[in-house]
Amino acid sequence: MPKKDIYHEVVKTALIKDGWTITHDPLILSVGIRNIYADLGAEQPIAAEKEGRRIAVEVKSFVGPSAVHDLEQAIGQYSLYHSLLTRKEPERKLYLAITEATYEGIFSEPMGQIVLADGKVSLIIFNPSQEVIVKWID
Repeated sequence: MPKKDIYHEVVKTALIKDGWTITHDPLILSVGIRNIYADLGAEQPIAAEKEGRRIAVEVKSFVGPSAVHDLEQAIGQYSLYHSLLTRKEPERKLYLAITEATYEGIFSEPMGQIVLADGKVSLIIFNPSQEVIVKWID
């Protein structure tokens, strides 16, 4: 099983604070003889006024020496997980969890803006020191 991201527990706590129930840690997707490990699976309790939602979350710290390389790795992994989830658990929406600093860094630059404009990546932006979710981007 792969090593957990440095913000794994922070995102887990932030999701719980936001009303989510963690259902998988990690969420394992089996395809043929191989397994893929998304960091978290969660669902929001069903409320009277809306249906319940199910999500998968991949946590990325973006602490490597190159923000561009970190972005390439994160988007590639996100794309693979998205393809597998679409087939294995189509009711579950995938999110990439990143810090506010990452969002204000590479994701606010032209390269990150192009990624977001394509609408192929959904984000959870979190504050690591407060362990809270600051913004959802679908």
